[in-house]
Amino acid sequence: MSFDDNVRQNALKPIEGISRRDFIQRAAVSMAAAGAVLRAQASVADGNDGESVNSSPRRRYAIVGVGSRSQMFQDAIETQYSDFCELTAICDTNEGRLALARSRSTLNGQQPPRAYIASDFDRLVEHHRPDEVIVTTMDSTHDQYIVRAMELGCDVITEKPMTTHASKCQAIVDAQRQTGRQCRVTFNYRYSPPRTQVKQLLDSGLIGDVLSVDFNWLLNTHHGADYFRRWHSHKANSGGLLVHKATHHFDLVNWWLSAIPVSVYAKGKREFYTPEMAKRIGLKSYHTRCHECPEADLCGFEFSLANNAKLRQLYLENEQFDGYFRDRCVFRPDIDIEDTMNAVVEYDNGALLSYSLNAFNAWEGYTIAFNGTKGRLEHSIVEQTYVSGTDTVQGGIAAGGIQTRFVPLRGEAEDISVDSGAGSHGGGDELLLDDLFSPVQQADQQLRAADHRSGAYSVMIGIAGNHSIEQDRVVRIDELVQGIDYPDYPQTPSRADRLPMPQKI
Repeated sequence: MSFDDNVRQNALKPIEGISRRDFIQRAAVSMAAAGAVLRAQASVADGNDGESVNSSPRRRYAIVGVGSRSQMFQDAIETQYSDFCELTAICDTNEGRLALARSRSTLNGQQPPRAYIASDFDRLVEHHRPDEVIVTTMDSTHDQYIVRAMELGCDVITEKPMTTHASKCQAIVDAQRQTGRQCRVTFNYRYSPPRTQVKQLLDSGLIGDVLSVDFNWLLNTHHGADYFRRWHSHKANSGGLLVHKATHHFDLVNWWLSAIPVSVYAKGKREFYTPEMAKRIGLKSYHTRCHECPEADLCGFEFSLANNAKLRQLYLENEQFDGYFRDRCVFRPDIDIEDTMNAVVEYDNGALLSYSLNAFNAWEGYTIAFNGTKGRLEHSIVEQTYVSGTDTVQGGIAAGGIQTRFVPLRGEAEDISVDSGAGSHGGGDELLLDDLFSPVQQADQQLRAADHRSGAYSVMIGIAGNHSIEQDRVVRIDELVQGIDYPDYPQTPSRADRLPMPQKI
């Protein structure tokens, strides 16, 4: 199947709740109109179908996928880093969101980039020759654009997760090796000051060799429920929360330990976001979506697109182009991702990770403990309430919500003065963007920049976990993907160093 055919096939996947015939008719009309408008627009802008002329000294970027997450990158390129960067083109399956992204450029005081429908991605690259392609599409399509961009001579910046399936991960690893192009994965949590501090403490040898890790991540019923409304609610799109969400967490552990995962055993279930739960909390039934739901006034999980200007513009007003409903009922039966997951991960240095992720908790954040040969490092963060596409801050740290504590093997526990971070992802987004787009780069002892190798090992824990859930067995990562080189990690203390004798009781 060609690249264009693959893109069209993904673009024409029917949305749940709409018959395939109705969806294809609607999508065909919308995409035909989009194609005519955007091809004409691009041709007028370029003057012809030959090479575009670009004499600007600024680094050139194209964004593929202009949903809510792309806005962070677009705004950074067009405002703070506009002296060094320029957004030359954008690409999406939805004509309405392309128009909205172009209007965003105008608000940013920049010339709107040329817009292309997804099947014209090759043409975009040939005309604009971007130095880097930023991939912020649906997770399951990341690999298409990552691989093709590298084949066409571009470096890539991709949102997490890098991909959702073992074969797609293998394709990215192989394409990078064959082309030599760079693929950056935007693990912004690495840049958050309190998480960077944890890395520094571990690398200092404070607790000696890390033998095991206990990690519990909690999503509340605002943010957690949101994954069950959107395209994320189907594993074919997102890989499930063990891939889409936990890739952040697994990458943190991989980086904190400077180690790579070897095998995974996992269990998972969906027991909260179900049709049965809808009835238990007082509803007559699940429904198709929140917009015009007959029980919306009774439901604590109602999610109104019409009452939020950003969500209305981005999604409700653009449903006509692709039939995508952003506000699906969280209790509908066709959801196939888990809301409760546990995994045990073995690392190449012998450490064991015990991990849990739940999507229906009373608060949002995590607790983690590193158990070492010289003591224990405990770290926890409470995050603010967040819902994608709204004005809430993603990954913002609640006031007084950070605690880091060292407990020696025998001695008194010590609270550590924490490095706090403000803004999205605990202050990580701002530092990440500076690392991506600033022409002045500082030496980074923690090696926070992540590429396809770190992207692969983080998603492969979740992908192996999905296999383990399905097959009820331990799954080795090298069963699924081969040839992932070791990521660049800071050196950790030798596990052969002499250890101090604990104090007598």
